[in-house]
Amino acid sequence: MHLAAGRAALFPAPLVLTLGLLLSTPLWVAQVGLYQYLALEIMIWMMFALGFNLLLGFTGLPSFGHGAYFGIGAYAFGLLQLKVWPNLWFDLVGAVLVATAMGALVALFISHRRGIYYALLTIAFGQVFWFIANKWHTVTGGEDGLLNIKRLPADFGFVSFSLADNNALFYFCLAVFGLVLVGLWRLVHSPLGRVLSAIKQNETRAAFVGYDVWLYKWLAFTLSAGVAGLAGALFAMAQQSAYPNVMSLHNSGFVVMMVLVGGGLVSFWGPVIGAAFFILARDLLGVYTETWLLWYGLLFMALVIFKPDGIAGIWQGWMEARRRRPPPASRSPNAAVGGPVPLVQGGADEAV
Repeated sequence: MHLAAGRAALFPAPLVLTLGLLLSTPLWVAQVGLYQYLALEIMIWMMFALGFNLLLGFTGLPSFGHGAYFGIGAYAFGLLQLKVWPNLWFDLVGAVLVATAMGALVALFISHRRGIYYALLTIAFGQVFWFIANKWHTVTGGEDGLLNIKRLPADFGFVSFSLADNNALFYFCLAVFGLVLVGLWRLVHSPLGRVLSAIKQNETRAAFVGYDVWLYKWLAFTLSAGVAGLAGALFAMAQQSAYPNVMSLHNSGFVVMMVLVGGGLVSFWGPVIGAAFFILARDLLGVYTETWLLWYGLLFMALVIFKPDGIAGIWQGWMEARRRRPPPASRSPNAAVGGPVPLVQGGADEAV
């Protein structure tokens, strides 16, 4: 069970470790045979998976078309830059608002459903957005995608930073990721987060207690779509393009696999683990075989069957077993051979 009901530290150790590890990647990533852009991609997918887990892991709502909002953020960022105003802050905020608005609209139609009906509706709406991106050639570029998206400079008024270089863009995205990570951590440990967890555990009981379940489900979906849109906007800036495949059903399936393999159903940090594991598996297994997804799928099936709590669940189980293991008792020589344990001599107030 998530610890959303507990009192949480403002900056827990896993948060500091995650940001510290990402911050240090330019120092060692090349030495282990990887490349800096990979760290950037992992971080963007971590953000997407964390936002998605607000819906699946904390509210218990299965969305299998969530790649649509990732893609909406990517297309909105590109279209705002190319058609309206090429300003980084305007385009980023606009992309988040568009994705949030689309998520809020879809949530209006599906929040009264639950279970398989909810999941099927998310697929249907996701496919609608994917179809529009594929066929609306005059706006989205169709199958060719939206090209020539620029890495605009981060202008703070008194100083401006170019984001054309992968390292510069990485540090900018890391700052955004850090804000999102802290924000989501505080959200799931807030009263809102406790209500979402209550809905996950028993939606009917939460309604009887007096919570407007429909409203909270609508809010969870809307917030999750907004985070996905932000991740998509950063992805479009990193790729300098936006393509319909980011909105496809299989891309939506990837984020579900990341969350489940990482252990998002039992831990806030599961999506972080799962996103890193998935992208690294894609690149490392892809070196040896084009069928890397087959092997990853077999691993996914094994985890779901034998360890459904994912990697984070395995870690939690191991730590719990260590805590329950009794410490080795330091016994006296007499006790070791079954002899009498000598009494401690002392006054009436001393322990015997």
